[in-house]
Amino acid sequence: MAGDASFRRYARVKLQNKTYMLMDAPPEKEDCVPFVTIDEFFDKHGVRVPHIVAKDLDQGLLLLEDFGDVVLSTLLNDTTVDEYYAQSFKQLIELQQIDGTERLPEYSYDKLMSEMRLLTDWMLPSLNIQPSEQQLETIEQAFDFLAVEATQQPQVIVHRDFHSRNLMKIENEQELGVIDFQDAVIGADTYDLISITRDAYVQWNADRVYEWFGVFYNLLPAAAKENRNFEQFKRDADLMAIQRHLKILGIFVRLFERDGKSGYLKDLPRVMWYLLEESQGYDELNDFMQFIRDVVMPKFIIKYGDYEVAA
Repeated sequence: MAGDASFRRYARVKLQNKTYMLMDAPPEKEDCVPFVTIDEFFDKHGVRVPHIVAKDLDQGLLLLEDFGDVVLSTLLNDTTVDEYYAQSFKQLIELQQIDGTERLPEYSYDKLMSEMRLLTDWMLPSLNIQPSEQQLETIEQAFDFLAVEATQQPQVIVHRDFHSRNLMKIENEQELGVIDFQDAVIGADTYDLISITRDAYVQWNADRVYEWFGVFYNLLPAAAKENRNFEQFKRDADLMAIQRHLKILGIFVRLFERDGKSGYLKDLPRVMWYLLEESQGYDELNDFMQFIRDVVMPKFIIKYGDYEVAA
């Protein structure tokens, strides 16, 4: 089996009547060191990541605890989602309480900006859009605003891909297994929340999402709520979500154009819909979103399709 958007491959092996997952990460394509470093750090601090049984970094081989095959995305429906998301929020809060400042890189302004520029580097060229100098200035101003806002939020450990395809239901365990954590950083405390509630692969009713924001907000430590009421927290989450959607639009196109992975193209319309919806009411983004609506959307719909909103 292949590993999501990476070059990693996995195979289940059986040793002495027990199964394990063998991860094959070709050294010329994937660096195993971040995975091992963060796995061992998280494991030490009680995060439910797969235990590393054996490793050969030169060959890019890791023998891991087997979490099974039940990915959270396959279990979610209107009846189950509240319970599973409540569990994920609890684990997310626990993750955020760990001090990772000496182990993990900063989700810096420059990194946030480079991620959003994937939109101009990959998605716009895929639509044969060449922004004018004035339009580029509008785009950069919007990116700058979002990056500054993200760096001013409380800074905690961020998984960076905390969504329903990277959480697993482990047999006979309450805690959800956490995978694909090797890109963890120190960044905004709303980032992982919006990764799962505004998942690129599934969409929930907006009112329900804001209810989940309330659940998560109530779990935050007092320091994270100081001078930050729930309305401010919702604003933080919305702006963080917009930054992430811009990044994902560029990444999904890049996965197809550069890596030949077309499976993510079907999710582009949902991500664009998120961007259009969540940017409403933020005057700082008006000019940028006007560019998206007037210049980008006509070509985007023709090439990638429109999105039918879920009830």
